[in-house]
Amino acid sequence: MSVRPLPPGFYARDTVVVAKALLGQLLVSTVGGRRCLARIVETEAYVGPHDPACHAAGWRRTARTETLYGPPGRAYVYFTYGMHWCLNVVTEPPGFPAAVLLRAAEPLEGLATMRRRRGPVADLALAAGPARLTQALGVARRLDGHDLTAGPLWIAAGRPVPARRIATGPRIGIHVAMDWPLRFYVADDPFVSRPH
Repeated sequence: MSVRPLPPGFYARDTVVVAKALLGQLLVSTVGGRRCLARIVETEAYVGPHDPACHAAGWRRTARTETLYGPPGRAYVYFTYGMHWCLNVVTEPPGFPAAVLLRAAEPLEGLATMRRRRGPVADLALAAGPARLTQALGVARRLDGHDLTAGPLWIAAGRPVPARRIATGPRIGIHVAMDWPLRFYVADDPFVSRPH
């Protein structure tokens, strides 16, 4: 299976377009020297400074959000709820802070490593949720700002999901703009974190 990274231009587009296009692509991790591969099945778009749920809402710029203002195709990794890492992909041209949260993925390769990192959970739950996904793939703060076209973490071309199979819903786990339909997932896919 070819796992060459997607080109930087893939990410330098409208955030909603990228959020949908990421479905079916392959997330590859060689963190810790073990290769893990998962197919992205759920994403959420955070569309820029006018989006009150975006960390850079109102053009907020802090040490934490600096990565959002950088080149597209970088990993924006942040800590949430005092216990979990979340992995986002920076989109749009440099200087416009927007990103796509990777919410869930189907494990394809390296399941033994993922199981060891996640503990005793069903394979369907290994990467079904943003915190589970980062734990399974060994993603943590040290990868914030990492170029996702190079190891140890990158996104490779998979099989694009046909538009008819992409479902849309409100974002999850936020307190503002909750009803914005910016969560995208593969319809009827058992690895999605929350189908409805």
